[in-house]
Amino acid sequence: MLDLRGLSELTGALIERINTACDGAGSAGDIALVLVLGGEGTGPAWPGPVGIHAVNRWEKALRRVERLGALTVAAVSGRCVGPAVELLLTTDYRVAAPDTVLRVAADSGGAWPGMVLHRLATQIGAGRARGLALSGATVSMAKATTLGLVDDVAEDPHTHALSAVKAGGLVAGPELAVRRGLVLDAVTTSFEEALGAHLAACDRELRRTMAIPGVGV
Repeated sequence: MLDLRGLSELTGALIERINTACDGAGSAGDIALVLVLGGEGTGPAWPGPVGIHAVNRWEKALRRVERLGALTVAAVSGRCVGPAVELLLTTDYRVAAPDTVLRVAADSGGAWPGMVLHRLATQIGAGRARGLALSGATVSMAKATTLGLVDDVAEDPHTHALSAVKAGGLVAGPELAVRRGLVLDAVTTSFEEALGAHLAACDRELRRTMAIPGVGV
């Protein structure tokens, strides 16, 4: 579990914590990496006084979470803005407390123009993403679940998320990253380009579940 509540500024320490958590999840063969998010204050607009190299390192860390071999889970409560929203959008399974409020745009104006806008558009569509990015509107949990930004709402999101992982109701294992990658790449890949990767994944699954010898059908 990585507790990242109360984030306000982009720092080297924050990036290092995320990379270390990814290293640990990969080397230990963990079935899940749980991120606890929310509780941001109204401090300086994200990401704070940093250079573009720090932003690049941050985006690379987010991409590691997004492509991690382990299942990634977000447990969110309270005010979720800036870095918490960016991390939320990289995870596979998202649980939020009923009082959680999401806000894409910064307190000082429009949304931070990082890859958060790209993820938002690919996940909920450009039209809906545009409204959230430009208006500065807050998103209630009722709307967040409708948009698909949050999967479940629970009084204790952390406990609920851990229970779902332990119950085995979520996909895990070595093929998780393959399935996630196929979904993420579908937005920018044509049917013809994607077919080979999907067939390869199907062949691996057939071999795993049915022990079919040879090269498949």
